[in-house]
Amino acid sequence: MTDASPKLEGTPLITPSSTDHPLYDQVVEACRSVYDPEIPVNIYDLGLIYTIDISPENAVNVTMTLTAPGCPVAGEMPGWVAEAIEPLAGVKHVDVDMVFEPPWGMDMMSDEARLELGFM
Repeated sequence: MTDASPKLEGTPLITPSSTDHPLYDQVVEACRSVYDPEIPVNIYDLGLIYTIDISPENAVNVTMTLTAPGCPVAGEMPGWVAEAIEPLAGVKHVDVDMVFEPPWGMDMMSDEARLELGFM
């Protein structure tokens, strides 16, 4: 059994998204159609979507988290995200990975989400 390699200094905690890919904006909008049933804000603006990585072959890999590991929809949320993205024209395959590092924090919410929830 080997230990995981330590993170290199300067390595981002969250991998950057493929923002220059032509499908990126459509995938973001699809993510915005998914809501946490306990919070009236979409999961993208809540900051639950960490990375949207789209390959040159249009395979989409989403890395996301939850507001809390014990969230009652933890097992269902990745499927909801995949179901929102898969129908997009050009998308070949969707994988959604759930992570809890780094942990989600309220500072990850968009200004719109903060306003909607009364934090601004």
